Amino acid sequence: MRSLTLKNTGIKVFLTAAIAVFLSFTASAQRFAFVDVNKILESIPEYQEAQAELDRIAKTWRQEIAQEYDVIKGMYNRYQAEQVLMSDEARAEQENAIMEKEKAVRKMQKERFGPEGDLFKRRQELVRPIQDRVYDAIEEYANERGYDFIFDKSGAAGIIFSNEEYNKTDDILKKLK
Repeated sequence: MRSLTLKNTGIKVFLTAAIAVFLSFTASAQRFAFVDVNKILESIPEYQEAQAELDRIAKTWRQEIAQEYDVIKGMYNRYQAEQVLMSDEARAEQENAIMEKEKAVRKMQKERFGPEGDLFKRRQELVRPIQDRVYDAIEEYANERGYDFIFDKSGAAGIIFSNEEYNKTDDILKKLK
């Protein structure tokens, strides 16, 4: 029993060593690097200005939405105070008015801050060209220095450059046909 355990351990050590040797040969054939895209962007004055502009716009829109919610709160408080004196029809009318106002504010919020909203579009206008310049510079650097892969240390993008030589998508697609 003990010799079987030693034999299994020996096999495991051998396999681990073989995998390590294989990986070291594979890794040495490819060149990797990483960059911190956030640090690069934050060092660009245009990016800082764009971020400040986006923050200012977002703050203004948040204030507008907060004011609208205050209006709704006022409508609801008036309704609460006066509902005992209202007819059923007037009560229903006030409730509908409050719900419609809430719906309109939620729509405004979505239009401003939603995934395809005004803030997203404005961010694309202001920040995207700067990001594109940074990614182009990274690609140029990788090509000049012979890097095969460059990773984003900040974790936002993952791989930001890869040598097309290592793209095996078409090979897999052919295999699937």
